[in-house]
Amino acid sequence: MRRSAVPRGSLLLPPPLLLLLLLLPAHSTQGYKPVIIVHGLFDGPKQFKTLTHFITKLHPGTEVSVIDLFDNLASLKPMWRQVRGFRNAVYPIMQKSPDGVHLLCFSQGGLICRALLSTIPDHNVHTFISLSSPQAGQYGDTDYLKWVFPDHMKSTVFHICYNRFGQKVSICDYWNDPHERSRFLQSSSFLALLNGEKPHIGMTAWRENFLRIRKLVLIGGPDDGVITPWQSSHFGFYDRNENIVAMRKQEFYTNDTFGLKTLDARGDVSVCVRAGVQHTSWHSNYTVFNSCIEKWLT
Repeated sequence: MRRSAVPRGSLLLPPPLLLLLLLLPAHSTQGYKPVIIVHGLFDGPKQFKTLTHFITKLHPGTEVSVIDLFDNLASLKPMWRQVRGFRNAVYPIMQKSPDGVHLLCFSQGGLICRALLSTIPDHNVHTFISLSSPQAGQYGDTDYLKWVFPDHMKSTVFHICYNRFGQKVSICDYWNDPHERSRFLQSSSFLALLNGEKPHIGMTAWRENFLRIRKLVLIGGPDDGVITPWQSSHFGFYDRNENIVAMRKQEFYTNDTFGLKTLDARGDVSVCVRAGVQHTSWHSNYTVFNSCIEKWLT
């Protein structure tokens, strides 16, 4: 039987190599890690279409997952309930990504993500980008506060938040009244635990889990208008006289209760300050993406 002729100049590949080439994906992602995005208070996936576009235009083929959970009013549910839900959603993505993932979390979502990092012992998050998130807590008369508690000002919200019923509302879980410090420490079932300011049985494990990240990126600015004080996005916060105490002078930093000081000593904390950006614009502002986010998504 006569064999078919092979055109001159054609490349003959051994069968194993040919099979390997056939199994390769059509579009190479060049090794870019998947990006998981967690939204904030009163948000949902639709608010992050622009950010997703920025990422995929920069790195075509990158897998971007905007988690569709606890959207809009459901974002007021207790923080630990949200943490459990988001854990169930992000953990399978982590398991499918042996080279690790990036976690990009906005506003309230930044605290949810920090709780995920603290409580998942085998997470593989490479870079945690905290985008305008009240990492040290919230204390301010903002539009968000008026929507949630229309009959209260910042000085009286503690009456609602610092009891077991108030701790079932997400914003109360990180409400940090500098004038009611003892009540905060006594009542807080989320932020005080996360910061290691309230001793608990899981402190050592949570610290070790958090330190699995390779890089922490903190983004915020003075014209945010919602995060109060805005320095909370960089782990700064008020003292009892409402003067700002910077991150490195916070007790949870000096005592290294959850690993922030260790991470900083490793050279793995990056702080990005941008003026002129309002709270709801951080994730759609290309200048912010270009100067604060882009370089970490490799």
